[in-house]
Amino acid sequence: MTTQPVSGFSRHQAAFAGGIHPEDHKALTSEQPIRTLALPELLLLPLAQRFGAPLETLVSVDQEVAMGQLLATSSDLRSVPVHAPASGRIVAIDGKPGSQQISLKAEDNRRWGESPLTGNPFTLESDTIIQRIRSAGIVGLGGAAFPTALKVASARSKHCDLLLLNGGECEPYLTCDDRLMREYAAEIVAGARLLARAAAINQVVIAVEDNKAEALSALREAASAAAEVRVAMVPSLYPMGSERHLIHTVSGRLVPPGGLSLDVGVLVQNVATARAVYHAVRFGRPLIDRVITISGGAISQPANLRVPLGVRISELISACGGLRADAARLVNGGPMMGQVISNPHQPISKSTSGILALTQAEVQSGDSAACIRCGRCVAACPMSLLPLTMHATARAGDLDGARAAGLDHCLMCGACAYVCPSHLPLTGVFRAARATHTANQQELKRQERARLQAQMKKERLLREALAREAAKAAAAAAKPARSSRRGAVAAVADTAETVSPASASEGES
Repeated sequence: MTTQPVSGFSRHQAAFAGGIHPEDHKALTSEQPIRTLALPELLLLPLAQRFGAPLETLVSVDQEVAMGQLLATSSDLRSVPVHAPASGRIVAIDGKPGSQQISLKAEDNRRWGESPLTGNPFTLESDTIIQRIRSAGIVGLGGAAFPTALKVASARSKHCDLLLLNGGECEPYLTCDDRLMREYAAEIVAGARLLARAAAINQVVIAVEDNKAEALSALREAASAAAEVRVAMVPSLYPMGSERHLIHTVSGRLVPPGGLSLDVGVLVQNVATARAVYHAVRFGRPLIDRVITISGGAISQPANLRVPLGVRISELISACGGLRADAARLVNGGPMMGQVISNPHQPISKSTSGILALTQAEVQSGDSAACIRCGRCVAACPMSLLPLTMHATARAGDLDGARAAGLDHCLMCGACAYVCPSHLPLTGVFRAARATHTANQQELKRQERARLQAQMKKERLLREALAREAAKAAAAAAKPARSSRRGAVAAVADTAETVSPASASEGES
């Protein structure tokens, strides 16, 4: 195993065009070991899926369940099952099919419902590993939440030759992956090797930013006996955590616009995902908890917590001493690409990597002014787009113009808004424009479906009308024929009656 920076790279060189160096605020939590949250009394488990078909519940109200027990599943490979994060009793199943939520009253224990698997996981066949990953309900824990088993199977079918483990964690404030790499490096390396075995890949690179020295050291030691694993140090440049930028920095391969990492032979997974894979394949344990950063200037005691899925955001804040100042904004994820939280009583999900409570000073939401065309947004854009043109056209309602300027390829990373001296809400405008375009496309598809359905109905009615006319014509044609046959029979009968018996006898003689 070799451990070295990316070939030919100096930490003072630019890894890719654009990018920024925002204040990282990671010192708030980076030196605090992960601690386990006390089990809350109630866990809320939404069954809505970001991908795939709705889940079907396998439990009922008042049923006792064990930790790790399967609660809901689907035959759709794009869906992932949901398991009980703790032992307890199902107290409610609310909502309509497809948008249900299971409420679990948890017992104060963390005993697994089934005995763990035994044996050497590195002797398992690829299909077995993939099936265990799927059965465990594992998704990408970096935020995308795409089903891991499906992504690994696709990488195998596309004959990918590189597994790239993303340890960048370039978002400010977030340090949960950093702590995982420091404290569970051996499990991460083992999970990476199992992912590689499942995808039939023999080359693994774990990429870590150069501001995480302890994580790099821990991974180097853990990977020292793994010949197929290399630890690569990459620059701490936002958004290094983007798949396409990390791939280009580490391998030199360029993901085409609109393309996927698999298109260039690279399977990308998050370091937390690799650890979850290790637990699923080695012990048969489903994904029922994760490590989350709770931070921000308004949090009394910022921390990294191991929390069960389904715990409410408000309970996480309370576990960190509550708010020490008014929070101008609550954010799910990082401050650059995270989503504003409107309801602090909603539960966290598998895709939640952080909960931030930011003060007004941290939000930096000054009054917007007119664009001064300074070009800073263009220089900061890691996709080499034209944010100022995208903003102007999108604000004018010219979606085609915004798309021509690069809207479809925007990462929504927020780098342009971060450097804008006019405080223009660039990323917000881009999100709204893309949502409008998506809604327009869906409406066009709906109209096209309605048109096709109307056309099919018209054609069906026409066929039915023609069939009725044909049946009537056939009936009309058959009626004279039957009348003619009946007339012929009657004529024969009449003729028979006019023949005398004597004539019949003469004929016979």
